[in-house]
Amino acid sequence: MNALNSILIEGNIVRDPVLKETPKGTPVCNFSIASNRFYRQDDQLEQETSFFEVESWAKLAETCGKTLAKGRGVRVVGRLKQDRWTGTDGKNYSKIKVVAEHVEFRPLAKGKQNAAGAEALDAVAEPASDADDALVGEEGAVFAANPEPIPAF
Repeated sequence: MNALNSILIEGNIVRDPVLKETPKGTPVCNFSIASNRFYRQDDQLEQETSFFEVESWAKLAETCGKTLAKGRGVRVVGRLKQDRWTGTDGKNYSKIKVVAEHVEFRPLAKGKQNAAGAEALDAVAEPASDADDALVGEEGAVFAANPEPIPAF
């Protein structure tokens, strides 16, 4: 039985995304999100900021690489993935990141369109179609952009 592994995060892009390709040519885009939480403590409004690393693949990665920029608001739906490795010092390390399956781009303020001129874009995962790529089994999938308007959040 598969356990539920799903996450939804809203926040702002911390720095410009990094778009790369695997040796087989599959695009992968990495970016960071800052998400704020506000709460009251002793009649004072407090703010807590959390940072999350996000990874997107294939066409979604291409869309994220072209559309995202530092400061832009996003909503990411995906799953958590734990990377594990042994460092050169012999110690075991791990890092948890979000693998994006759906990304909604918050509309840009007037006059602040990106190079493609897109104000709002909704990118959604579709079934994988390129079974030849080594990474298709785990992260690789084909994604499509849906230019329908997104409600402000």
